[in-house]
Amino acid sequence: MASASVGEEEHNNNNKLILYSYWRSSCSFRLRIALNVKGLKYEYRAVNLLKGEQTHPEFLQLNPIGFVPVLVDGPAVIFDSFAIIMFLEDKYPQHPLLPTDIHKRAINFQAASIVSSSIQPLHNLNLLQKYIEEKVGPDEKLPWVQGVIRKGFTALEKLLKEHSGRYATGDEIFMADIFLAPQLHSAYKRFNIPMEKCPLGKFVSCF
Repeated sequence: MASASVGEEEHNNNNKLILYSYWRSSCSFRLRIALNVKGLKYEYRAVNLLKGEQTHPEFLQLNPIGFVPVLVDGPAVIFDSFAIIMFLEDKYPQHPLLPTDIHKRAINFQAASIVSSSIQPLHNLNLLQKYIEEKVGPDEKLPWVQGVIRKGFTALEKLLKEHSGRYATGDEIFMADIFLAPQLHSAYKRFNIPMEKCPLGKFVSCF
């Protein structure tokens, strides 16, 4: 039997990971992918955003900003999916989410940043309900989201064009894929952006 890695042994000896998540949140989705790629077991605790459970006092003690996901690992409480994934990468090195090549690492960071900073925050539930729908109009919500996603995907396509293989930055699953997959799913399933011409895990001329 193969021996466990240092990260796996540390995880087995510590408290179980606890993930506070919402099933439709793309931020939570990317973290669930990362946990599964690394083979880490965790306890799932649902936070229903539509019922406002993220504003309950007990949840705000975990994350004062009131967003999912939140990961609890023993005494450590981490929120923000980017920060959590970097924490997992440092603490549990099995199945790395970043390549060793420094240039490819930078490409992964850029792709993740485009998704987490320039696409997803501009169509989260809070923004769409409290600003676009209420202050601009409900009919403008979908065109707004589609415009944001198309702009971001165009940038991602240019970034990844010279680096993609089987996956976004080569032939292994790395951070870029973990951030891209939920965003692709959201674009197609929630916001009706046609993705038929996009090969899975890669960007070509989709629009």
